[in-house]
Amino acid sequence: MNVLEKVRAAGQAGQLMPSTVENLSAWWQGGLPEWATQSIAELVERGAWGELNDRFYRYLEFGTGGMRGRTVGAVAAQAETGKLSAAGSPEHAGIGCNMLNDFTLVRATLGLHRYVSRYLREQQSTAKPKIVIAHDVRHFSRHFCELAASTWTRLGGEAVIFDGPRSTPQLSFSVRWLKAHCGVVITASHNPPHDNGYKAYFNDGAQVTPPHDKGIIAEVNAVPLSGVHEFLAKDLAKITTLGRAADDAYLAAAAQAAIDHDIIRKAKLRVVYTCIHGVGAVSTVPLLKGAGVDVTEVPEQAAFNPNFPTVKSPNPENAEALALAVKLAEQGGQDVVMATDPDSDRMGVAVRNRTGKLELLTGNQVGVLLADYRIAKYKELGWIPREGTQSACLVKTFVTTPLQDAVGRAHGVKVINTLTGFKWIAGKMRGYEEKLTAAMGPGFDYDTTPFKERAALLQKHSTFYLFGTEESYGYLPNDLLRDKDGNAACLMFAELCAWVKSRGLTVPEYLDEIYLRCGFNLEGVINIYYEGASGAAKIKRILDGYRASPPQAFGEVKVTKFQDFGREKFFDADDEQIPAQDLYLVTLSNGYSFAARGSGTEPKMKFYLFAAEPVKTAADLPAAKAKAKATLDQLRALIEADARHRAEG
Repeated sequence: MNVLEKVRAAGQAGQLMPSTVENLSAWWQGGLPEWATQSIAELVERGAWGELNDRFYRYLEFGTGGMRGRTVGAVAAQAETGKLSAAGSPEHAGIGCNMLNDFTLVRATLGLHRYVSRYLREQQSTAKPKIVIAHDVRHFSRHFCELAASTWTRLGGEAVIFDGPRSTPQLSFSVRWLKAHCGVVITASHNPPHDNGYKAYFNDGAQVTPPHDKGIIAEVNAVPLSGVHEFLAKDLAKITTLGRAADDAYLAAAAQAAIDHDIIRKAKLRVVYTCIHGVGAVSTVPLLKGAGVDVTEVPEQAAFNPNFPTVKSPNPENAEALALAVKLAEQGGQDVVMATDPDSDRMGVAVRNRTGKLELLTGNQVGVLLADYRIAKYKELGWIPREGTQSACLVKTFVTTPLQDAVGRAHGVKVINTLTGFKWIAGKMRGYEEKLTAAMGPGFDYDTTPFKERAALLQKHSTFYLFGTEESYGYLPNDLLRDKDGNAACLMFAELCAWVKSRGLTVPEYLDEIYLRCGFNLEGVINIYYEGASGAAKIKRILDGYRASPPQAFGEVKVTKFQDFGREKFFDADDEQIPAQDLYLVTLSNGYSFAARGSGTEPKMKFYLFAAEPVKTAADLPAAKAKAKATLDQLRALIEADARHRAEG
């Protein structure tokens, strides 16, 4: 039997899914390079049916933020592994239509170019489509960056890249700075080493939102495999590589994350920082040092490394990823530990409590601290009225702690809740920008208007964005760029620590002050991972099951409200309708609540748990904290058990 016959036989025997047989057959007959056909043949000969299902059961989805998936197979073929690079990268990205490889990347770039070209024609613009592409340190990231840029220029567009790895927030800034029509960053953020991704941005420097997202997706899906082959050979001749000026421009913008530079310099803050083998040191370290912070880097994690060898996961949400930094700070006595993920859009921290012990903060806690401090500081400096204003806003996601809503209300500012993902926060900023630009009339340049002056104009004619945050360790200080910024977050947090230090407090004590004003809140999360084709079906069963048969109770705690964002209409504080999504908010009879959704970037189901306990005095806090933790632990077990039952059908 030849390869195709074996594939069809495996399909008839139920070893391969029908869609796998169809896609694999099409690719086998699609004129692949020799290494690719050898890889498929090897996997078929080995009977690696599970691996082939995962690689071919679908086309890697180009979703509303781009693509993310495996670029190195769980079972690798010798022909694709080939000769390893110095960094340990295989010779070729894994073959398969559900893998991020040369074929799926070129297909995505062709679709993006088609959409941007059509958009420019509709705008009656004769400009050549211009793209900025950045990349992180992962396997194939530089290659994918160059391949996408090559494809773009061969299509007649203008492509601009960096001379090495750069952060996701710098890409967001550079799209606006260069007045490009779109951007791409090659990254899988904090995913495992075998993954990579392709994140698409539009001309405002934000990840694409409706209607552009669906338009791009349609164009990508319309590209056949046969249309990809002529672009697989790279031609770098017409690509522009950015120089030092691009880094300086971004750093100048990121430095404006600090509202009070003097307080940082006076504090003589000492920080241990780790980039966890990623790009953070390119921008975070000079930002902190430029502000007067004493920075010690974790030497074992300072160098770029796509394998992230010192951690189980390069995710600053995980305590284990900060372990080396915490150990170094314990030895050196530094004030605070900071970490960013591989593309430096997220930040995690550890701070000293009153006993001098370092303790980790959650993304929700950091967001609350930064929101409260920054709004108070803007009031102190006269940027916004002391009594607050509904013309200035805090923007957060529905799955981020309700304590931030309480902080915003206490300060008298507007609080906007969005769907999960910073693109929705950026979408609010775009709306505020467009409203101001329309009010100011021709000749007004939003980006060149000094930030403080712009803040005043936005409050007069639109809404001034004060701060944006999401629970998954993402923070953005202002609208100079349009995606979460781990570099700027480190500078913001350094300022907060300096201010707390100037008051003779610890960061946990400042957090307790907020609890006493707004009530004690505690958050929890459940991540249920389901890999591959079978895993996707399980996640879908949970989501569909919640809609068809909403939960009624968890133990003795009854469900009092079930909100389905896929079926019901919801409006934000600007009276703008929230787009439909498979997101559920569940309110419980004890005043606690949780949200449920499928992850948009990883093969998992996510549940976000929110506990709330009233406190009147400092003496009430220990009991409130203990009660919230115990109750949340019980609910976590019940919610997870229910979800796993639903997953199995």
